[in-house]
Order: sequence, then C-alpha cells, then structure tokens
Amino acid sequence: MNDAAAAASITLLRTTEALRAALAKPLASGLHLVSTPIGNLGDMTLRGIATLAAADVIYCEDTRHSRTLSSHFGFAAPLKPYHEHNGEAARPHILAALAAGKRIALISDAGTPLISDPGYKLVRAVIDAGYTVSCVPGASAVLSALTISGLPTDCFLFVGFMPHKAGARAARLAELATTDATLVLYEAPSRVAACVADIATVLGDREVAVARELTKLHEAVLRGPASVIAQQLAVSEPPGEFVVVIAPPHAGVVSDDMIRARLQTAMTETSTRDAAQAVAEALGVPRGRVYDLALALKREQERS
Repeated sequence: MNDAAAAASITLLRTTEALRAALAKPLASGLHLVSTPIGNLGDMTLRGIATLAAADVIYCEDTRHSRTLSSHFGFAAPLKPYHEHNGEAARPHILAALAAGKRIALISDAGTPLISDPGYKLVRAVIDAGYTVSCVPGASAVLSALTISGLPTDCFLFVGFMPHKAGARAARLAELATTDATLVLYEAPSRVAACVADIATVLGDREVAVARELTKLHEAVLRGPASVIAQQLAVSEPPGEFVVVIAPPHAGVVSDDMIRARLQTAMTETSTRDAAQAVAEALGVPRGRVYDLALALKREQERS
C-alpha cells in the first residue's frame, strides 16, 4: 500500500469512528436547525447526519425534494412540510411535539435554514415557549459565493432576492447604494442579466462576481465590472441558481482585468486617450495606469 492509499485508509477509519460516535450520542429534545448541501451530497456534515438520523420528525420546505437527501443517508424520521403557506397551522403541532419531549429537525431545500427560507416565526415561537433551539452549521450559498468572489469579506450584507419588477429592483438598489459593505443577493436565471445591468446603472459600474451552480458539476463564476458581466449574461440565459456579490463603494479592488474589460468597450467608441481618461475616472484609478493598459491593448488588437 502506497503512502496516499495508507493516508486515505486512516482518514476513512477516523471518519467512520467520528460518525459512529456522533450517532451514539443522544439527541436532546428541542428544535434543531440543520444545514443541508446546496448541490453536493458530500457536503453533509457528520453532525448533520447524526442529528437527522436521531430526529423524531424532519420538517422541510418540500418533502419531495428532501426525500432525496433522506433516502441517500437512510434517515428513518418522517418528513413533514413547513413553508410560508402552512407555517401558521404547523407551528402549534411543532410546539406540542416539543412539549412532549420530541426532537424536531428543520431543514431547507438547500443550505442553512432561515436564510431566504421560512423558519424565523417558528424559531421565535419556540424560543418564546421556552424550548431549546440549536444550530447544526454547514453549507451556505451566501458564504460560498462571498468567499470565492475575490471581493472584500470583512463586512458584508445579505439582502436576499431582489424585487421582480425593474422599477422596484432599481429602487431597492438605490436604497443600498451607500451601504459600506459587500452586498450579496440571490437572483433567478431569467432576471440575473437585467439585475446586473441595473447594478451597473444604479450603483455605478462596480466589480461583481456572479456565481452559478455552486458546489455542483457546472459551478462557474463570472467576475468583472457589472456592465461587462451584464453583457455576458445577456447573450444566453444559463440555467441554475445564482448568487450575485457586489463590491462596496470605493472598495479599492480594481484589477488589470477589470480595467481592460472596460477599455475594450470604451476604445470602440472614442480615442485611446479619451477612453483611458473615462475609465480612470469611472474606476477611480490613476490615469497613467489605465493609459498604459490601453496602449498595450491597442498593440494587441493591431497584431491580431
């Protein structure tokens, strides 16, 4: 057995031991908020598996969707729906079960419960009734997109989904314009191009990162100025779930690639000198830096 195989064998043994220990530990009564994978079943944590395996009931948004996870890991607890349409009727039953000492798990379709998902009113009701609420952390599309965006992570604001209609979306973005933090939002495939175009119009042409299908086979991230990314997204309507990350105002994160992308558009409309001046002012970077990149880009275009 080579070193890699030996190391893998040790890892498997220790993981099995850790899972066995987690499964053997009694699960306390209360409401357990369990994070689930956002696309890759391998991201299910050992503690999450043990919690769902020991739960008396697993509440979820869509029982048909969550049955895939439950079947994969062999959870015996029944799946019951909890969503925005039945929450008011379901909460008394959940509170009664907690009063009887039951162990209740709440999961979302994907990721961490309550993050753009129903559950806040349930957690509030459980706390007010004096029962325990615990969290089993795990996958999160918000944090996954933020960490790979290349944008500042020290201070961020998650704003959920943008309004569907253009006017309301622009108004919401205007409210966020002066927020001194990286912004993270969810968007649907059919609206993501329009949303990113609105970001460029309302917030200025900030750097954005648009992540699609995080943790899945076709995971992809587009990074660059909002106007450029909007044009790329407008060419087609790629499927999948989208997370959009927006640089804060005056982030100071301006790469050469960002400048070149802006120059490619500007240089088709005006002279090299004027294009460099306009891009430097728009991005807040030294004109000399932009002009040097513009000259290099011009030489490349002339050679091609």
